[in-house]
Amino acid sequence: MIKFALFVRLEAKPGKESEVQEFLEAGLAMARDEKTTPIWFALRLSPTTFGIFDAFEDEAGRQAHLTGPIAQALMAKAPELFASPPSIEPIEVLGLKNTAATA
Repeated sequence: MIKFALFVRLEAKPGKESEVQEFLEAGLAMARDEKTTPIWFALRLSPTTFGIFDAFEDEAGRQAHLTGPIAQALMAKAPELFASPPSIEPIEVLGLKNTAATA
């Protein structure tokens, strides 16, 4: 069962909102390649605030993601795109329903 997750909050620098959106949209391809990341969402929370929610079956999957290509790309782009460092919060999934097919 999927119980382990991360929520990442990202605040775009002024004028960098479209670049942040493009960066997150490109992250989908990397997420699809991660075998231990079955759930991954890129989110827009407000005009300047973005987020990533991803979930994992175990702590090993979560840790693999935190050291994987998406996390590396995020940290490499952080000084250029974000007003502050990404806020990465480990969270616990209490319930899950997913009947949608993946795109």
